[in-house]
Amino acid sequence: MIIRIAGEGQFRLKSSHLDRLNQLDNNVVARVAESKEKEYTKAYARLIDFVKNKGEELGPEELVTSDVVLPSSDLSLAEAKKLFVGEGIVPG
Repeated sequence: MIIRIAGEGQFRLKSSHLDRLNQLDNNVVARVAESKEKEYTKAYARLIDFVKNKGEELGPEELVTSDVVLPSSDLSLAEAKKLFVGEGIVPG
């Protein structure tokens, strides 16, 4: 799976990490639904960190369509309320 983090690049994430990625995405959805900004900020940071740490960063010369696009790491709670609803951003 190819994941783009807006403003930070693209990362290739092995399929063995998809369950954990979905758990992190669902946690962000739950924190957004609760409108708890501090908890949301921590949950979204964990999601971004997971992608960066477990994914392989693609070079700028690699043009690959992203399967998932995550907003930048400074996404506000108000903006997140428009994106992290239902099943979240990550398909699965």
